[in-house]
This record gives sequence, structure tokens and C-alpha cells, in this order.
Amino acid sequence: MLNNVILVGRTVDEPKLVTLKDGVVVCNLTLAVVRPFKSQDTGEYETDFIPVVLWRGIAESVVEYCKKGSIIGVKGRLMMKFIEVDNKKYKTIEVIGERVTFINLK
Repeated sequence: MLNNVILVGRTVDEPKLVTLKDGVVVCNLTLAVVRPFKSQDTGEYETDFIPVVLWRGIAESVVEYCKKGSIIGVKGRLMMKFIEVDNKKYKTIEVIGERVTFINLK
């Protein structure tokens, strides 16, 4: 089986570091990725907003060097998780980043 994803996009917000109870650091960010084709309806390029989770050293590096609007590449894997909203469970998918390449820092 293979679970591998590579994305290149802009950070939507200022990356922030969160320290968990056990001392592990994590950075949750959203990556804006422009689709490589135009919409048939609008004739415009559409953008997907992909949730990305970065852990430990990778998270620290991204928070140190990236700002809102920085272009980065992320190699990682998809992970499904459940969230609860109004007592209903929903499936959602996020990218667990395993490697980050800094392309254009702001």
C-alpha cells in the first residue's frame, strides 16, 4: 500500500507553534494550493485549502522561517480522523507533513 502526497502552496495564516502536555510541539496550518486547470464553470483557477499538521523539528522550522503567504512544499501522508460537531461525527482528512521545502519565504 502507498499513502504519499506532495503539495506546493502558500501558507494561509501565520504558522503558530503549540506545545502539548507531554512537551511535544505541533504546528497546524492551512496550505492554499492552486489547481493546475481552470474551472469549466468560471474559467478561473480554483484553490484548495488543505489542512497540514507538522510535528517536532519540522514544526519548529516552519514557525521560525515561514510567514503568512510563504510558498512551501510539503511531502507527507493523508490521515483520516473524526471530528464532532453538534453531537454528530464527521470524517475529515488532513496531511501529516514529513518533509518541508522552503520555496519562497515572506
